[in-house]
Amino acid sequence: MALARARRERGIDYWPGFVDALSTLILGIVFLLSVFVIVQFFLSQEVTGKDTALQRLNAQLAQLTEMLSLEKIGKANLEDTLSSLRANLALAETERDRLKGVNEGLASGGSRANELASQLDAQKGVAGRALAQVELLNQQIAALRRQLAAIEASLEASESKDKDAQARIADLGQRLNLALAQRVQELSRFRSEFFGRLRAILGNRPDIRVVGDRFVFQSEVFFDAGAAVVRPEGRAELDKLATALLELEKQIPTDVAWVLRVDGHTDVRPIASAAYPSNWELSAARAISVVQYLIGKGISPQRLVAAGFGEFQPLEAGQTEDAFRRNRRIELKLTER
Repeated sequence: MALARARRERGIDYWPGFVDALSTLILGIVFLLSVFVIVQFFLSQEVTGKDTALQRLNAQLAQLTEMLSLEKIGKANLEDTLSSLRANLALAETERDRLKGVNEGLASGGSRANELASQLDAQKGVAGRALAQVELLNQQIAALRRQLAAIEASLEASESKDKDAQARIADLGQRLNLALAQRVQELSRFRSEFFGRLRAILGNRPDIRVVGDRFVFQSEVFFDAGAAVVRPEGRAELDKLATALLELEKQIPTDVAWVLRVDGHTDVRPIASAAYPSNWELSAARAISVVQYLIGKGISPQRLVAAGFGEFQPLEAGQTEDAFRRNRRIELKLTER
């Protein structure tokens, strides 16, 4: 009897170990459920925010990466806990088998063994549920990984399209600049030829000169003082200009957008008449008169532009008669449209 009592007392010493194991299991399950709820919450947030604009993809990617690292840590902790539970379960099963052997001849110890067996079965059920939770967590992590892969693929596709578009834009820009440069070179060549031909036609007159890329006529060549009607002497000069323009219009390709701009200028002395209240009106009227005359000689109106600058673009400063005379002028400029 003393031996049996000692053996029962030794069996009672294992109960705290089982209680600790069961407590650890319950804490692990609570932790697991907490992690699962957190994961489900973040997954819901991720799913609802997945359809937002592309600029949030990088932020979502960072959040998902952080969530994945947290869940990996949680999974590792759960696996450690599960390993510990399995070890405890193995020890408990070993102890149970030992107790069964010891208690086979002890009728009084039968109920205790049955109770321990029931507890062990309950622990097996809890461990099975924990394994199911871990498997579900693994599935959630796999789904997160697939979402990350899809987002990365979308980002890569967007970056590839952007690079292609930038390359096409750069290529088009280069081609456009090259085409514009070629057109400018062609127009410069025709301008030089036109000015050379016009110089040969008009002769070496002091009241007609080239200034930069413009052909400059003194206003007295075409108009009387304060008037905008072309003089007979001026019509003869405009006839020569029209002849040169008609030849030029035949030579320049139709796809080259060019115009002959006729600019009217006056000196700084104000004019106040019924026909022309200011120098603006006088300079514009003179430019329009030249354009209308050239149109009458067969020049295409689409190739002509009239502009009045008044006294605000002088060639020479000063208040001398020579400066006034040089600033009263009609300028011709062959330029792009």
